[in-house]
Amino acid sequence: MMKPIKVGMLGLGTVGTGVVRIVEGHQEDLARQVGTSIEITRVLVKNLDKERNISIDSSKLTDNVDDILNDPEIDVIIEVLGGIDPSKEYLKTALRNGKHIITANKDVVALHGTELMELAEKSKCDMMYEASVAGGIPIIRTLTDGFSSDRITKIMGIVNGTTNYILTKMSQEGAAYGDVLKEAQDLGYAESDPTSDVEGLDAARKMTILAKIGFNVNVELSDLTVKGIAQITKEDIAYGKKLGYEVKLLGIAERKDDSISVSVQPTMIKLNHPLASVGGVYNAVYVYGEAVGETMFYGPGAGEMPTATSIVADLVSVAKNMRLGTNGSKLPPAYRVKKLITDEQIDSKYFLLLNVADKAGVLARITQVFADYEVSLESVFQQPNATNPSAEIIVITHIANKAAMNKVMADFKNLEVVREIRSVYRVEG
Repeated sequence: MMKPIKVGMLGLGTVGTGVVRIVEGHQEDLARQVGTSIEITRVLVKNLDKERNISIDSSKLTDNVDDILNDPEIDVIIEVLGGIDPSKEYLKTALRNGKHIITANKDVVALHGTELMELAEKSKCDMMYEASVAGGIPIIRTLTDGFSSDRITKIMGIVNGTTNYILTKMSQEGAAYGDVLKEAQDLGYAESDPTSDVEGLDAARKMTILAKIGFNVNVELSDLTVKGIAQITKEDIAYGKKLGYEVKLLGIAERKDDSISVSVQPTMIKLNHPLASVGGVYNAVYVYGEAVGETMFYGPGAGEMPTATSIVADLVSVAKNMRLGTNGSKLPPAYRVKKLITDEQIDSKYFLLLNVADKAGVLARITQVFADYEVSLESVFQQPNATNPSAEIIVITHIANKAAMNKVMADFKNLEVVREIRSVYRVEG
């Protein structure tokens, strides 16, 4: 039997506590899988005297990171601190010292993952990051291993539980965005500063990771188009449901030939599409493969035990590689040349809600603008507004390219009969 695998952990918050629970509670199962015991020998904490909701030998705790990074006995470092600094430097130091790394840190992986993977390969170490996207859903392992014989053409998913909770409550209760956001903060689903979630930044980092793996391209955060949910109104959601759509914040990564597009945006999705029924804080990722067709992966996107489960699964993978002597053999995924799709190549349907003058000829003026840019219309509805001398027109287009729609929007801004472009959403499903 191999000598015990010794693990150092950076952080003992919610997720770190879950990792300790699983490793210490599943020793027999883990030993049978990897051929030896796994021991968490040192844990970095901020406060050595803090009361914790888990029993852990105080001699294992340290507030000095060097006790872990420079300990020659430690084989694997698990990072659950979050944030970019100092986590990134800790991980780099660990790799330089010949230690395998496992992280749940989406920020570090999205922004510095390529650098870390190259360092891991050079150091003949493993870098694992399953828990950085979608919590307990094994989506990264699925993309790298399960789809290794297929060619992925599209990844579309709900990868932020906070925004999905807010949109679900708005849909189910007809509540306003601000009211539901406050409730989510009170329940602990949203941070006191919710910017990263509601502006789509958290989802964007996760989609950067998924697109990089799925398309084998070095996707950067700056390559994404990102729009959050703060402008979504309960009227948008009500109109969408009336027409058979649910509003979701979707990450969408697409490949056309050798070019790619990645975005995060509120999207109208057909009620009969599986993603439309994903509610609350749950995540789901829809993957299209040329051979397999359409698949969906669903589960809790965060939380102590789901995320910890993904981390320990990575730990098992590292341990198996140690047994086989294959650590560091997996090449960095970004081996294809990055080509971004142009707006002329991005095709989808669109939902528009326009506030217009309530008089004869307005509809003809509006439909003419669409015709000028060869955008055909699937349906048009007009809703009278009793509170002011205007009307609301709802338009669903047929598939149109983004460049043409941008021109339509520009013309509407200069058209005197259009008082306001209230909402514009991509339509999926």
